[in-house]
Amino acid sequence: MIHPTALIDPAARLADDVEVGPFTVIGPDVTIGPGSRIGPHVVIKGPTVLGARTRIFQFASVGEDCQDKKYGGEPTRLVMGDDNVVREGVTLHRGTVQDRGETTIGSRNLLMAYVHVGHDCVIGSDCILANQVTLAGHVRMGDFAILGGLSAVHQFCHFGTHAMAGGGSIITKDTPAYVMLSGNPAQVHGLNLVGLKRRGFSRDALKALGEAYKLVYRQGLTVEQALIEIRSRFQYPETEAFAASIEVSTRGIIR
Repeated sequence: MIHPTALIDPAARLADDVEVGPFTVIGPDVTIGPGSRIGPHVVIKGPTVLGARTRIFQFASVGEDCQDKKYGGEPTRLVMGDDNVVREGVTLHRGTVQDRGETTIGSRNLLMAYVHVGHDCVIGSDCILANQVTLAGHVRMGDFAILGGLSAVHQFCHFGTHAMAGGGSIITKDTPAYVMLSGNPAQVHGLNLVGLKRRGFSRDALKALGEAYKLVYRQGLTVEQALIEIRSRFQYPETEAFAASIEVSTRGIIR
């Protein structure tokens, strides 16, 4: 289960059935849940907690010190949920005491080759980050979000639940829930209708979201006016989530 060339600190806590490949290094303050498989030439540094059935491929760097010049060696954390897949060359950094002190990744996410997740990011569950996606520090992603390959998200940006970015997108503002965007700088091109249909959104909810989208992007209203109109016209949880994702924006939304 553990290759003889792997170096595992005695203070690391690995479930009994964890597999560890050759030449992998696991430091102290690392916890790895049951059913996990750690490939060859992986480096995991703590404090880091990896949930059950984590799969990490070769050459990934997990739980390393962040690239923030303010970081002074404080014992910040990386915490990941269950059933995550971390592909080749991915880098996941711990948090900073200037923010949450923790980088948090939910469950059932796919992080493709050479993805970078910066310090203090919060990623939901069931997300896909395609090859070479880069998240700067303090980014927040909602559940079921998808970032196409070579996309980059500016620090402190929010990327909404069920939103999707095309490959090569440069995202410097907040992305509302449910939308689809692309470009440099990124621009919104409509709702992520294919993804929403696949996830079982009702026809009525999709129709209401379409009308809410038009109020924000097609009617020439201010954001404040659009939010008032959405909440006065619609009573769906989906339209409220769309409005709330706009309301919490601190950098302004992509329009």
